[in-house]
Amino acid sequence: MDTKESKTREEEIEHVMNERLPEDYETSQPQRQPEAKKSPNGLHKVLPLVIIVMGIIVAGIIILGLGNSGG
Repeated sequence: MDTKESKTREEEIEHVMNERLPEDYETSQPQRQPEAKKSPNGLHKVLPLVIIVMGIIVAGIIILGLGNSGG
């Protein structure tokens, strides 16, 4: 079943041209967007810790030579 909305060539061109227009900041109301008010979750605080732990693990594997089991 085809659920794609069929558009004429003119409608497609109009849609593309409307998408290319920049947002009008005078009429937009970003303060009314709830996601703009929401504080970010704690993932950005945990990410550096995860990177450091992974770096220590990789360094340990390289130093101890566990990755070189071929000989």
